[in-house]
Amino acid sequence: MVKQTIQIFARVKPTVRKQQQGIYSIDEDEKLTPSLEIILPRDLADGFVNNKRESYKFKFQRIFDQDAKQEAIFENIAKPVAESVLAGYNGTIFAYGQTSSGKTFTITGGAERYSDRGIIPRTLSYIFEQLQKDSSKIYTTHISYLEIYNECGYDLLDPRHEASTLEDLPKVTVLEDPDQNIHLKNLSLHQATTEEEALNLLFLGDTNRMIAETPMNQASTRSHCIFTIHLSSKEPGSATVRRAKLHLVDLAGSERVAKTGVGGQLLTEAKYINLSLHYLEQVIVALSEKHRSHIPYRNSMMTSVLRDSLGGNCMTTMIATLSLEKRNIDESISTCRFAQRVALIRNEAVLNEEIDPRLMILRLQKEIQELKDELALVTGEQRTEALTEAELLQLEKLITSFLEDQDPESKLEVGADMRKIHHCFHYLKKLLTDKKIHGPSRAPSSKVKDQVNQGPSTEEEYKKLREILQQRDNEINILVNMLKKEKKKAQDALHSSSMDRGEPRRSQSSPFPPGNPEGLRTLPLSTPTQAQDSSVIQYRSSLLHRKTGVREEMSLGRQEAFEIFKRDHADSVTIEDNKQILKQRFSEAKALGESINEARSKIGRLKEEITQRHVQQVALGISENTTVPSAPDPMEEKLRLQLEEEKRRYKTMFTRLKALKVEIEHLQLLMDKAKVKLQKEFDAWWAEEATSLQDATETEGTRSLQQGWWGTL
Repeated sequence: MVKQTIQIFARVKPTVRKQQQGIYSIDEDEKLTPSLEIILPRDLADGFVNNKRESYKFKFQRIFDQDAKQEAIFENIAKPVAESVLAGYNGTIFAYGQTSSGKTFTITGGAERYSDRGIIPRTLSYIFEQLQKDSSKIYTTHISYLEIYNECGYDLLDPRHEASTLEDLPKVTVLEDPDQNIHLKNLSLHQATTEEEALNLLFLGDTNRMIAETPMNQASTRSHCIFTIHLSSKEPGSATVRRAKLHLVDLAGSERVAKTGVGGQLLTEAKYINLSLHYLEQVIVALSEKHRSHIPYRNSMMTSVLRDSLGGNCMTTMIATLSLEKRNIDESISTCRFAQRVALIRNEAVLNEEIDPRLMILRLQKEIQELKDELALVTGEQRTEALTEAELLQLEKLITSFLEDQDPESKLEVGADMRKIHHCFHYLKKLLTDKKIHGPSRAPSSKVKDQVNQGPSTEEEYKKLREILQQRDNEINILVNMLKKEKKKAQDALHSSSMDRGEPRRSQSSPFPPGNPEGLRTLPLSTPTQAQDSSVIQYRSSLLHRKTGVREEMSLGRQEAFEIFKRDHADSVTIEDNKQILKQRFSEAKALGESINEARSKIGRLKEEITQRHVQQVALGISENTTVPSAPDPMEEKLRLQLEEEKRRYKTMFTRLKALKVEIEHLQLLMDKAKVKLQKEFDAWWAEEATSLQDATETEGTRSLQQGWWGTL
């Protein structure tokens, strides 16, 4: 058992504009606990003499200033917790702070650069790296991703997320057993055998999160999310299993509605966020009081799920994210006060070991059966009772596996029970009889079924063709509208250029030259480079289609519209930059692979030379009838030094190649994430254009009917 208080850390978010000096200071004396001092500037509007407090001082395990890197956050905060989870203890890391203070960036990471990876992807990489090194145990890893939105739980890894609305999805509910253990109904567990599978699950869950734009943050997460890694380990042949879980929690940020001024759905979300954080603070206050008998865990879903993490069997760490700008000073002070209360809570982490009940039951049942068989053989007693259904089913399984086994020396072990032996012979006779009777007649019946089921009706084909024709008409109309907009954009640019400089110049904003009505035929998709890129992307898009449900097949007109939409999108620059970085990393990995092969060959040659040199020295001593000199051979020593140098070089290059592989996989995930976002926005825009076009067509038809009616009158 490990007894310790919750560890608290602070991280200061970099400011966008230049920060005035003296608003906070960090004291990191090696002998004392690091402390953060927040200084409130005196406001002359309150009068020259006032009793307002001018500075606040808070202590943390460590304070990370604005220039702290993501790697330093992981090494100092997440890595010790991950090591304890690998040892069999439960762990939790949660980020707390106001909205737009950097919680999601700290926990999940940024989506632009590989170095911006957050705690979750770095922890996954570290855990799977350690699992590969330890071959003495059998490890099993499962992933779950829970979202708590407006006090309702949803499974972010549910495959129905893409095709259903939030109201139609099954809600995750909290159940409690008699031992007060929490169980989550409708929350799926997905097995991840590699780091890539785990990162794909993280990426899938992140695309399903509730995100909205607020006055404080352009991409504010409107829900609490709990990413959980379930880890179980067992030594081969042992019945003892170690189970541990790691909660990585990204809490939604608290916000003052009076300051942000939000309304409508954003106001409803802010109410639920602030209410759940209020219940979390109630639990923290109750736990920090020594003689408190009741802890209000059941007030909210979040506190119920995190019951073990708060004052239970868990090693918990909190990260207080602070935005130390003048307008956010009050919220930052509140966050620091909350962290000081959290630091008073003491958890008792226990090593989670248990005897696997299934293995014990199977072992005892097998032992009982063996003893019964031995007893029947010794006493000569004939057993007259009939075999049970379970015993018959087990015998049939044994016979099936025996017949399917290709080993000619395999045996059918059913024991000394004559009832089982007789049943095995009867079952084999039945199988042979069925094969002789029903074997030849199966093929014709299947052929008849195929002939009956062949071909759809003519009416269905006609209906399908009409739908395709209507879709093509809509695509042509949308493309014509896009062409008109691009032409107008080009003419406006030409007109403004001639007004400013006095001479017309070609507009840079149009995707094809002005005055070219057939410009859609010369889109960049037809160039060799784009064709090559699209073929490279096809494999990745098929993976996305399986994991996210994004539609990938598009008609030619829709593809052309998508290319224009993609070129004008804000994320196109980021996608191109990541593509260039990915090409560089591929080239570097290829060059490293060639260098590694060369180093391996050189090591082999050096070993052969050393062996030959040693054999020559021994042969020379035998021919001259002299003993081998005790002094080392300088030539052999030189070869050995070269061999050690090549081994060090080989190890360095191999380590770099492994790091490059991880970086390449992460960059591919970032590109996939950006492409999924781009595809979703294009689908929404395309549907909006099609709807407006259909409304305009209906309005035009109504107007022509009215004109015809008035003409008849």
